[in-house]
Amino acid sequence: MCGKIENMQTIYSLNIKELEDFLEQHGQKKYRAKQIYSWLYRKKVLSFDEMTDLPASFIEVLKENFCIMPLKLITKQVAKDLTAKYLFALNDGSTIETVLMHFNFGKSVCVSSQVGCNMGCSFCASGLLKKQRDLTSGEIVGEIMYIEKELEEVEARVGNIVIMGTGEPFDNYDNVMNFCSIVNSDLGLAIGARHITISTCGIVPRINDFAKEKYQYNLAISLHAPNDELRRKLMPIDKAYPLDVLMESLYNYSENNHRRLTFEYILLKGVNDSDAHAKQLADLIRGMNAYINLIPYNAVDEHGYQSTDERGALHFYDVLMKHGVKATLRSKHGDDIDAACGQLRAKHERTQNNS
Repeated sequence: MCGKIENMQTIYSLNIKELEDFLEQHGQKKYRAKQIYSWLYRKKVLSFDEMTDLPASFIEVLKENFCIMPLKLITKQVAKDLTAKYLFALNDGSTIETVLMHFNFGKSVCVSSQVGCNMGCSFCASGLLKKQRDLTSGEIVGEIMYIEKELEEVEARVGNIVIMGTGEPFDNYDNVMNFCSIVNSDLGLAIGARHITISTCGIVPRINDFAKEKYQYNLAISLHAPNDELRRKLMPIDKAYPLDVLMESLYNYSENNHRRLTFEYILLKGVNDSDAHAKQLADLIRGMNAYINLIPYNAVDEHGYQSTDERGALHFYDVLMKHGVKATLRSKHGDDIDAACGQLRAKHERTQNNS
């Protein structure tokens, strides 16, 4: 962890161009940026002293300006399916969650992008604790690197990243995009752009920015309702960006970028899982280069929602398919631990406040 200097920046925050600029400012050649990246992301060292091909005097400069690992593990929960949830402390005492999931196609990590969340989705544990601040790009990289170090012990590595944990990624746009560039870089972790997914609840101006840049990262939209009346009850963001505005932005993104969209849809028993909802959803999505990812709900005690049972979820899936919309039904992960976004952190904060 970065020690007791609260404002010390982790070197993980620097993309290759920023690192080259820092080197030039301190009288070093640009090529040393590649050396440092190799130590950080290939050899995964956690001490500048291990960077043995750098001048000793410059190692001292690095120590004066940066730390490396910005996180410290508070606790870790492991489910029967081996889904692991990590609760980390940051240098200022804030806490965040990260989740490691195991799939047939590899290891996938779900990272947080903010400390808390202000989006206020009524079913989500992340909003139980309001946003305190944005994460820096280096803190988000730290989530990945902590797990990379752990997986290294079993000769595995992170293959996929979803920015779908606590926080709204497009409310922390610049830091999230810098994070993506670092882990995507051939000199960094070299995780392919199409193995990185950014999930947003629908902040339209940032979707438009994302479209203009023609990024190759996957874009997922947290939809969760097929009409404005219901979506506003579940997701206050709909008041600012109702479905017609959101869908126009997404049509433009899809047309101009030739990228397939994912619509995330959590199935809530008796709330958004009727045949009528499925038909409305199909009408909303049909004709787009997109599919719907149906998600079982990890219950949050404070909210009172329940997940649609497996039979109901399969029926909803069938209705969508019959109405010409592609869908997938996600299997449950970590339902025997505090798997919902923000759940472990909220429990920890309550414990701290009561002690």
